[in-house]
Amino acid sequence: MNIKCGVSVALSSNLDERYGRTSSSRLRDRRVQWIVAGVFALILTGWVVWAGLDGAGPSIEARDTRHQIIDDNSISVTFEVSLPTDTASSCAVQALNETFTVVGWKIVDLPPSPEYTRSFTEVVHTTELSNTGLIYRCWLT
Repeated sequence: MNIKCGVSVALSSNLDERYGRTSSSRLRDRRVQWIVAGVFALILTGWVVWAGLDGAGPSIEARDTRHQIIDDNSISVTFEVSLPTDTASSCAVQALNETFTVVGWKIVDLPPSPEYTRSFTEVVHTTELSNTGLIYRCWLT
C-alpha cells in the first residue's frame, strides 16, 4: 500500500512540476496578486483624491432675456448673469444673422457686486443686419 501512495505522490508532484503548480509558483502568484491589488488601490486612492480636490469652483450662469434690433448695424441684447457675490466676470455677447453667422461680437466686463443675479443690456455693433443677439459665454476674471 505504501508503494501505491508513494507512486501517487511522486506522480502528483511530477505533474505539479510539469504544469507549474509548485509551492514556489504559488508563492510567486500570490505576490503578483498582492502587487496588482496594491497598484489598483493606489490608482483608486489617487483618483478619489484628485476628484475630491478638483471640486466645483464658483459657478456662473448667464441667460439671454431679450434682444431688440436697432438698425442694420446694431442690436441691443439684454441678459442676466448669476455669479458669486463680489466677483468680477466678463461675458461675450454676439449677434447672429439668419444663417447663424456671427455678425457682431462684444466682450463686456462686469464689475463685482453684492447681488447674486444682475441684468445687463448691451448694444452690439454688427457688420450686417442681425436677427438675434445672445450670450456666447461668461467667465470669472
